[in-house]
Amino acid sequence: MRLLLIHSDYIEYETKKDTPIAEKIDESFKKDRLEEALTVFIAVESVDEEGKDEVIKKSIEEIKKAVKQINTNRIMLYPYAHLSSELSSPKFAVDVLKELETILSKDYEVARAPFGWYKAFRISCKGHPLSELSKTIVPEKSEKDEIVSEALKAEDVAQSYWKIMTPDGELHDVESFDFKNHKNLKKFVDYEITKSRKVEEAPPHVELMKRLELADYEPASDSGNMRYYPKGRLIKSLLETYVLESSVENGAMEVETPLMYDMNHPTLKKYLDRFPARQYSIESDKRHLFLRFAACFGQFLMNHDMTISYKNLPMKMIEMTRYSFRREQRGELVGLRRLRAFTMPDMHTMCSDMDQAIEQFGDQYNTCIETLDNIGLNIDDYEVAIRFTRDFYDQNRTFINSLAETVNKPVLVEMWDTRFFYFVLKFEFNFVDAIEKASALSTVQIDVENSERYDIKYTNTEGELTRPIMLHCCPSGAIERCIYALLEKASMDSEKGKPPMLPVWLSPTQVRILPISTRHLGYAEEVAEQLNARVDIDDREDSVGKKIRDAGREWIPYVVVIGDKEVESGNINVTIRSESQQNKPVKKEMSVNELNKKIHEETSSMPFRNLPLPKYVSQRPKFI
Repeated sequence: MRLLLIHSDYIEYETKKDTPIAEKIDESFKKDRLEEALTVFIAVESVDEEGKDEVIKKSIEEIKKAVKQINTNRIMLYPYAHLSSELSSPKFAVDVLKELETILSKDYEVARAPFGWYKAFRISCKGHPLSELSKTIVPEKSEKDEIVSEALKAEDVAQSYWKIMTPDGELHDVESFDFKNHKNLKKFVDYEITKSRKVEEAPPHVELMKRLELADYEPASDSGNMRYYPKGRLIKSLLETYVLESSVENGAMEVETPLMYDMNHPTLKKYLDRFPARQYSIESDKRHLFLRFAACFGQFLMNHDMTISYKNLPMKMIEMTRYSFRREQRGELVGLRRLRAFTMPDMHTMCSDMDQAIEQFGDQYNTCIETLDNIGLNIDDYEVAIRFTRDFYDQNRTFINSLAETVNKPVLVEMWDTRFFYFVLKFEFNFVDAIEKASALSTVQIDVENSERYDIKYTNTEGELTRPIMLHCCPSGAIERCIYALLEKASMDSEKGKPPMLPVWLSPTQVRILPISTRHLGYAEEVAEQLNARVDIDDREDSVGKKIRDAGREWIPYVVVIGDKEVESGNINVTIRSESQQNKPVKKEMSVNELNKKIHEETSSMPFRNLPLPKYVSQRPKFI
């Protein structure tokens, strides 16, 4: 249950229209006003149905605590679905609200707004430190059906040694390291060591993904499954295409594997317990199945059935998994940062031996840096974590040191005395967002178990069958996380006075043309035809000022205003977002060819897709 508690001078509402799930009410319930009250906005969630009594009890405790702190005797219970994307059934929600009302009415003056009605309301907040509070209440056993791997259990109890490695290869104790010039690394270290994954507030990208009409929660699905609007689908598609095509150019073969597998398959059952993730499970035809959380199963089973020679190694296979499924815990789900269904480019490399695996690891480490840089995230935008067993470090110290040297900044090291997982070495590039939560992007792992588990073999130079070493690589991290990181980065840029924007190659509209009046529309269309980019035309009957403001709110990289001067001169007046500052736009007069050249320089090496919406802004629906 989500609660937003506001100490209000007054709260008043009036019902306007019922919805299909509206509770039946009489006239006296259609409007009300309460003064000097604690207003409790409430969203009853699906998880609450697993522990109704417990949730009600905890909610009442929180409400009573707030009432005592602000010294009032009046409470308004106000159902407010917008606090959550994971709502309970309407009947359950009404039952909970009525029960809260009944229990609290014994000690307080309580009013309740009706459930399922469109309502107009006005509220005046007191404005003192305790006047606005938010609470999240979850039943203790809210994940009763989840399957938790042994590796995930081991992750919770594994004894880690945390160090900071500097570019010179020196290891420093976390407690004594000077983070003065590495504040973002400090946030990442705190996040990793405390293992505090639950999110108490939404990071900025959640509001941005909605306002930009990229993506939103889907209440009709399971938590962590999103809907993507045309602009968001375009960005996802471009990222998927770029990562997949660049991987193929680097020698990977694209394959496709099933979404679900038999939980009792002997090989898979053992692997499930070695992978630190929670699974979705389903029953079908009396078989216990699970939805894949990566492409490992399919690719390894494929490797098992192949005839492979040392001449084929290193051998790379990649799949763009739309989707992978992990049953992440509810308190960790937020926006595009952590999902239960996500798109992951999953590549596996078969290597002849550990020397070749280490060589490939180093190459893929550098490839991941390049991949993120092309996406719009450079080394300064993320923190590096390197994880390994002590034995592996002792044997490969020079190589591991080189990883820190490559990024030329301190990195977080996690070391284990005992190998808990299937890998002996891995790295991740981790983005730290505005609420100081970290999310892994690119990663590579050296896997020393699964060639034996899946009975994968290749023929060596002596003609003998032998086991390879396997590498797991996600060149970019989940595609959705790339969008999350770009939005969070743009928000941080905005805090520094820079106009937020996406890279030009990912911007749904790259150029917007604003005709000053209808008589300029014909020339605007001529300019649009000459531009080699995603171009739209704002043909609405609004002022130029409003059109410019709307283009700014959509982060459009190039805005072209067409008036009499442009028609006569043949040149165009272009506002360049990347060169501007907030409230200080940079405008340049240039030819259409000059703008084409500028856009080409920024986007030529990246994939392209056409405009995802109608060319004329007046013809577009509003998704949010």
